[in-house]
Amino acid sequence: MFAPGTVVRVKRDFPEMRGRCHIRTPHYLRGLDGVVERPLGAFPNPEDLAFGRPAAPVPLYHVRFEQPALFGEGRGGDTLLVEIFEHWLDPAPAAGAA
Repeated sequence: MFAPGTVVRVKRDFPEMRGRCHIRTPHYLRGLDGVVERPLGAFPNPEDLAFGRPAAPVPLYHVRFEQPALFGEGRGGDTLLVEIFEHWLDPAPAAGAA
């Protein structure tokens, strides 16, 4: 479970890389770092639901991203808040790490 303020990285994963799947993360966020704003609770995994499989609850978070870094527009302090399930997030590497 990620605590508020934790820097996380959205997994860089695409259907073209692994075959039939249902990815529930915006394409433009994959591989980027954001900050956990708050946990939202646990909900059935929508990727399993999409294929009619039993869906275990998975934690969901509000994750904040700096808008200028995403879209090349906006001002410092402009952000985008996105709901992302825990299995699509990894702890971000420490500053200066690969």
